[in-house]
Amino acid sequence: MRVTMVQDVVRARLRMSRFPVPALLRAALLRAAWLGFALGGPALAAPAAAPAPASAPCRAVQAEGEAYTVCTVDLRRERVRLFWLGADGLPYSSLSTLAEKQGAGLRFAMNAGMYDKGQAPVGLYIEDGRELKGVSTANGPGNFHLKPNGIFWVKGERAGVMETGRYLRSAPKPDFATQSGPMLVVDGHIHPKISADGPSQKIRNGVGVRDDGRTAVFAISERPVSFGAFARLFKDTLGCRNALFLDGSVSSLYAPSMNRSDLSRPLGPMVGAVAR
Repeated sequence: MRVTMVQDVVRARLRMSRFPVPALLRAALLRAAWLGFALGGPALAAPAAAPAPASAPCRAVQAEGEAYTVCTVDLRRERVRLFWLGADGLPYSSLSTLAEKQGAGLRFAMNAGMYDKGQAPVGLYIEDGRELKGVSTANGPGNFHLKPNGIFWVKGERAGVMETGRYLRSAPKPDFATQSGPMLVVDGHIHPKISADGPSQKIRNGVGVRDDGRTAVFAISERPVSFGAFARLFKDTLGCRNALFLDGSVSSLYAPSMNRSDLSRPLGPMVGAVAR
């Protein structure tokens, strides 16, 4: 390393100092660097580069002329977890409350499945390995009961979206799970009861998986869309062989990297990404 390069390193470190360095001390340090080099001392290492900031999880996506926000999580780098009840035993109820309680570590969050008037999950709900609500296989009206419905689950560094019957047969024993319906995409095929572009138009959100479950993909529409358009987003644009509808109308997103925190009616379960 040339003398000038050694002195450049010292100058860089002086600029990085949190405190002002007097001119005489600055000159002495530069001379010491020169002497150290001249006497065969060890070369000074260059300042370590600051770690690259984590990329924002959420981005805008266009598909078939519709606008969506898509949040992607590599489960080897971040955790996906579910939230329902706070330390006081009451539902978090809103994304803003969840963000306040979780702090800066919450990368994004959205509503995570259907719930009743008391904000309790309609179907299976598992948090930190504890089953707080059992699987529902009942028939009934509404989107939840449009069979096949399904379950989004997370176990360690993997996630899955499974039709409910298949989930019960495989019994993955997840850390987190939420049940909703209908399935949007099942093994690469759009749900058989979802028409290409039906009359129901709502703001919708959902979740899919890819990369053998190592990547979870969450999406929310920016304006009302049909079930068909939303299902095709996951299948054709996002490359998810399995995807689950989470909800419509109440669909909302917290994404600090986009300066976004949606308001909505009181929510039940929510899902978000946090650092490992």
